[in-house]
Amino acid sequence: MTTQTATSKGAATRESIVDRAYEIARASGVEGLSIGPLAAAVGMSKSGVFAHFGSREDLQLAVLEEAALRFGNTVLMPALSQARGLPRLRAIMRHWFEWIRGTTGGGCVLLASVAEYDDRPGALHDQVMHNEQRWRNEMQRAVQLAIDCGHLVVGDAEQYVFELYAIALAVHHEAGLFGYDKARRHGDAAVERWIAAYSPQR
Repeated sequence: MTTQTATSKGAATRESIVDRAYEIARASGVEGLSIGPLAAAVGMSKSGVFAHFGSREDLQLAVLEEAALRFGNTVLMPALSQARGLPRLRAIMRHWFEWIRGTTGGGCVLLASVAEYDDRPGALHDQVMHNEQRWRNEMQRAVQLAIDCGHLVVGDAEQYVFELYAIALAVHHEAGLFGYDKARRHGDAAVERWIAAYSPQR
């Protein structure tokens, strides 16, 4: 076996472990991850899993990074094909709601991780903060572009992001409690009302 083949195989194994750990975290939270049960779930020994992750915390950090990557690929990347301004901002919210649809069978690792680590200093808290700040920066960029295009009135872009984020959080919670379809209708209506409230044509 060549070094390149071994490296590729190791990367594939690591991806498989992270994928399974991500699914466990959807149901049990990042704190619910444990090397022993995970090793059994992927058909490996605990030492085999430790060969890819030096500690439980390293595994948890990898899952948080994976969650952020999946979120970005689902929500942001497709929206970037839309024109700057409201078309892109609407697409971001639409794909965000679709992301929520995909979490109703388990849970959202990103959302749950905020509750798990918001008051717990350390590497996991820092990763959660990094994920959150990176997403808010992307949202703020999209909002500012909409302002620059004349699609939204000039205002505090950070506040605008806060309000859009609040809509998405409400959809998350309502989808779990009362069903996704109802939550989606409310979310879509809330976004359009938000846009109307900040439209220069008011």
